[in-house]
Amino acid sequence: MKEERYFYVPNAAVANELPEEEAQHAVRVLRLKEGDEMMLMDGEGTFYRAEVTMAGNKHCFYAIKESLPQERAWQGHLHLAIAPTKMMERMEWLAEKATEVGFDELSLLDCRFSERRVVKEQRLEKIVVSAMKQSRKAWKPVVNGMQDFKTFIASHTEGPRYIAHCYEEVPRVNLFNELKGESALVLVGPEGDFSIDEVQMAVKAGFVSVDLGKSRLRTETAGLAAVMMMQLSQQ
Repeated sequence: MKEERYFYVPNAAVANELPEEEAQHAVRVLRLKEGDEMMLMDGEGTFYRAEVTMAGNKHCFYAIKESLPQERAWQGHLHLAIAPTKMMERMEWLAEKATEVGFDELSLLDCRFSERRVVKEQRLEKIVVSAMKQSRKAWKPVVNGMQDFKTFIASHTEGPRYIAHCYEEVPRVNLFNELKGESALVLVGPEGDFSIDEVQMAVKAGFVSVDLGKSRLRTETAGLAAVMMMQLSQQ
């Protein structure tokens, strides 16, 4: 049985042509031609069974044969905010794996001890889309640009919010034990952790001080662990 081919097409229901990059992959790599079937995903919860109506060097047109609304595998909005590592490959790995596990939003924090303050969001977007197609996720996670820590804290004032850190002098509870199977925002700091002033600022703003277990984790591992805990709390 031939494997189904998935393509990301925002507004797939009202469009009739694959985006340029997806079209080139469909035509030049997969060599799809008129009459071939493919699956489209709009990143907003619906898959579409479609048929190629015309294929050229840079264009691939389609007609939708069937709409297939998907059921969400989790109920809450799962949001990870993290300070990017110096080596961007590690953040790219995190974005890929977190998408495979399942979450809704990724925000990037500029903290006092951050090693990287500039990020190419388009690269992360491509990785998220690729992982979404590979893992057959119907919803595409939102990727937000870099934001100052203080500004971010001030703009997120509602819902369950947590800040993961390693300071023994600030009382912590275990994140997994605190999660209630609902929407959650978890903050993860850079390699040198948040500054203690940032932790205290977050706690004062209503964030719950948490740990991710007894192991000391690298930034990207901590981020993935947080996503895993949020996802598992939904089960």
